[in-house]
Amino acid sequence: MAATRACLVALAVALAFLLLEGPTMAAALGTAGGSSEEHLRQVRSFLRRVNKAPVTSIQSPDGDIIDCVPISKQPAFDHPLLKNHTIQMQPSYHPRGDSNIAPHPITQAWHQNGKCPENTVPIRRTKEEDVLRASSVNLYGKKRPDSIPNIHPETSVTTGHEYAVASSADGQYYGTQIKVNLWKPMTETAQDFSLTQLWTVAGSYANNDLNTIEVGWQVYQSFYGDNNSRLFIYWTRDAYRTTGCYNLGCSGFVQTNNQIALGGTLSPQSVYGGSQYEICILVWKDPNTGNWWLQVGGTNVGYWPSSIFTHLKNSASYVQWGGEVFSSSAGQTSTDMGSGHFPGEGFGKASYIRNIQVVDSSNYLRQASGLGFIINPSPSCYNVQSGTSSNDWGTYIFYGGPGRNSNCP
Repeated sequence: MAATRACLVALAVALAFLLLEGPTMAAALGTAGGSSEEHLRQVRSFLRRVNKAPVTSIQSPDGDIIDCVPISKQPAFDHPLLKNHTIQMQPSYHPRGDSNIAPHPITQAWHQNGKCPENTVPIRRTKEEDVLRASSVNLYGKKRPDSIPNIHPETSVTTGHEYAVASSADGQYYGTQIKVNLWKPMTETAQDFSLTQLWTVAGSYANNDLNTIEVGWQVYQSFYGDNNSRLFIYWTRDAYRTTGCYNLGCSGFVQTNNQIALGGTLSPQSVYGGSQYEICILVWKDPNTGNWWLQVGGTNVGYWPSSIFTHLKNSASYVQWGGEVFSSSAGQTSTDMGSGHFPGEGFGKASYIRNIQVVDSSNYLRQASGLGFIINPSPSCYNVQSGTSSNDWGTYIFYGGPGRNSNCP
């Protein structure tokens, strides 16, 4: 499978520090309950908490603003369990084995206008209009308690979500590594989202103690304000009930890198029938500190401290990889998953995740052979096919679909 691919994608992001915006989008204010004035006060109070004072700010052509915040002042340290946390600037150990990833720095569009200085981290600024698009301040940047494909009999919690996912069998896992090609799927409404990601999971919905670490790319207009494909992370320790958020929108993830903006735009996208562009993602548990590290394109971005979790303090029970679509509309949505084409179309046309590897208890990367489960509840809408190759694709999946079509009403 000869392919034009890049383990590096340019991240287009943003810059320039402005005062919080004035009262805009008044119509949106009335949707959150209470008076418009009261809601606006809540929004501005939230913005004062989440937007930390930067050393400098940088504006990007896509409209984002990237704030370069002192590393010790980032949102992570608002977490009550991280008040006296000592930052781990580098992982103690990287997973051993053939990662098949050449470490390259990720370049971002905002670098055209500057870079964040040492000892700062780039944070995509949350704007007033971003929060006003949410149904409430409390729900801004948070998933609802129905956001993971279940290999266990709890499928009723995934109302409105469609999946095309491969899952490992139950066991003990200490990380995973993948290469995934990037697309710009069409979403039917601004409230729909389409994403591709990995899930590292322990605990369960049944006991409301589900722990997850999630990384991938997504198109989510009502959250980001545009239909760009963006890098994202997420975590929870209580089945999405009260903990966790996208990117750095709440305390938890500790960023150590000053060049990668979580939530930033990714480019270029793959071309149907043409060049394919990839992101390389690695999540693993540092065997010395227990922290879960994130690497993107060979660059260490930061980590989730083990102390913010319960079950993931030890290991993951299973790992999943694939696509997800959400729609609040009644009936089937026409939102694309991945390229918007079915896996049977193959390389250059369908979305894929290749070189699927897991990290074992010896901190060794090994091929995720024999994927335990395939989750595709609506295969005529979105589907997934797995395989194993002897070349550099290793274990892989093709996945995705167009949603509503003649076989998927």
